[in-house]
Amino acid sequence: MQRQLERVERELADALRRVHDIAAPLTPELWGARPAANEWSVAECVIHLNLTSRAYVPLIDAALRDGRARKVHGAGPFRHDVVGAILYWITEPPVRFRLKTTTPFVPLGVEPKDRVLADFDMLQGQLVECVRQADGLDVGRLRVTSPFASRVRYSLYSCFRMIAAHQRQHLAQAERAVGTLRRGERADAGL
Repeated sequence: MQRQLERVERELADALRRVHDIAAPLTPELWGARPAANEWSVAECVIHLNLTSRAYVPLIDAALRDGRARKVHGAGPFRHDVVGAILYWITEPPVRFRLKTTTPFVPLGVEPKDRVLADFDMLQGQLVECVRQADGLDVGRLRVTSPFASRVRYSLYSCFRMIAAHQRQHLAQAERAVGTLRRGERADAGL
């Protein structure tokens, strides 16, 4: 597999491990608890990632089919296009700008941890399979339309990198939520 795609695959594997490390010790109460009224719970962070992956997978599949049909082959190295570079820079932690997500990607409530994690595992597997199927294609030339804004397009390479960065962003948010909630528990216990 092409080196840059291997990197994306490692980043997705790291996110998978990280989400389970974050969620494993959480009680149902901590899983669904918001650290503040305007901040997401761990559950909401992971549900948001699931909503995002669910939207991206068909778009990536379509770009891969298009690339195979048109024989858009390439071995890299690949670069971000201008739009993709800007969006990656905004998305990669530390967050430089807080962007409000669009309505379809806002979690509507808290779902049980086991179900959310099973969905994450399945969707992460689909993303990894997309990365593997991209090997041999020129992912710098193939284009994807953003599910967040239909007028925004970027390369499939940028898409892969943004998805991994977006996952890091929200997993860091989930880790901060756990830290805040645990400090609150200690304070409530008088420790």
